[in-house]
Amino acid sequence: MRITAKADYAVRAAIELAAHAGDDRPTKGEALARAQDIPLKFLENILADLRQSGIVRSRRGADGGYLLAKPADEVTIADIIRAVEGPLAHVRGEKPEEVEYAGNAESLQQVWIAVRAALRSVAETVTLADVAAGELPESVTKLAADPEAWVTR
Repeated sequence: MRITAKADYAVRAAIELAAHAGDDRPTKGEALARAQDIPLKFLENILADLRQSGIVRSRRGADGGYLLAKPADEVTIADIIRAVEGPLAHVRGEKPEEVEYAGNAESLQQVWIAVRAALRSVAETVTLADVAAGELPESVTKLAADPEAWVTR
């Protein structure tokens, strides 16, 4: 899986909002951009996608800015990625269950479906609150602790 700059920036901006969720004051886009070193213009487009998906809300005015639209423990990393990129896994723009292969490649569809399930097993279990608190689910820390996970191939 390739994690685009857009998805990475969106997750990081949402984590910043989660970290400030307790004070119930909006965070300005400029502050989010500065905190995570994200180009402001790019971030504004990302925040618009997150707002359209119902993940963030905005408040206008001098004291305006952005807030999470839901509690941080109800928003997963997968929710953020889907909001800005679409499905977690797709093959040539189609859902894995919709692609068909012939002959020797026939079972490849099952591989793509398994890849999507593996992505979901992490991205759908980690919430913004988990990351903001630095307390990831045990299943995720166990995967990340495996030395093989750190090997680039």
